[in-house]
Amino acid sequence: MAKIISGGLRVLATGFAYAEDPRWRDGRLYFSDMYGGKVHSVTPSGAVETVLDLGAGTPSGLGFTPDGDLLVVSMFERVLLRLGGSGPVRHADLSPLAAHSINDMVVDRAGRAYVGQSGFDYWAGEAPRPAPLIGVEPDGAIFVAAPDLLVGNGVVITDDGRTLIVAETLGHRVSAFDIGGRGRLSNRRVFAALPDGHMPDGICLDSDGGVWVASPSGLGVARFAAGGGMTHIVPLPEPHRAYACMLGGADRRTLFICSSETSDKTEAPRMRSSRILALPVDFTGAGLP
Repeated sequence: MAKIISGGLRVLATGFAYAEDPRWRDGRLYFSDMYGGKVHSVTPSGAVETVLDLGAGTPSGLGFTPDGDLLVVSMFERVLLRLGGSGPVRHADLSPLAAHSINDMVVDRAGRAYVGQSGFDYWAGEAPRPAPLIGVEPDGAIFVAAPDLLVGNGVVITDDGRTLIVAETLGHRVSAFDIGGRGRLSNRRVFAALPDGHMPDGICLDSDGGVWVASPSGLGVARFAAGGGMTHIVPLPEPHRAYACMLGGADRRTLFICSSETSDKTEAPRMRSSRILALPVDFTGAGLP
């Protein structure tokens, strides 16, 4: 039976439209306020700084290149931006492989990105259909990294660089792939199947091989061991839902959670109820991002 982690959960920062895609780097947590059009960072003491303002754009997945530039998924625009010293520039156009919108991302140590997508217009009520996980080379060239994911979402890479793990939101599972030469993926398998009715969103890794999964459909954040056993659950206070998570902090033993009362792209900017939560845990973050 999974252990319930209760107590110790604190609000680090609040007032965002829809916080997503947290990344720990250089003593700060970076995250996208997707429906607020901005990328922010926040210190462990709660000081928030705006890193990038896309105006009407929709930032989502984040990652860093080997030379420290920030890569930013622009969701509905279906492009990958690169933020360097001279401001944001277009790094790659993903529209040839993205039917509707792109979302979460991981960047490997060579600067190669893997980007998930919805594959259909969820907001217009279209029927779900599978779509590829998109690979982006360091020079911006794109390729199909893995076909037929049911909403590829949160994505991570293990410390040894040999395994990529991705949440399939409407597949109700977390899938794993071997990473081969030139970053190509193979040997698809199920890392964990979520309980009936629960959907994985953002994910992160720990050094014991566990995957922490944000599940807005009710679980909160749950940890799964390799093979699919659920070991821990972090419930959130109603009416908040967990959409993404990241292990960070000075010792990488703080679980940061992006939560919100809604993911509706019209209601979220009006309510501005989204929060960054922080919780000390007995596991150490690992892998990428």
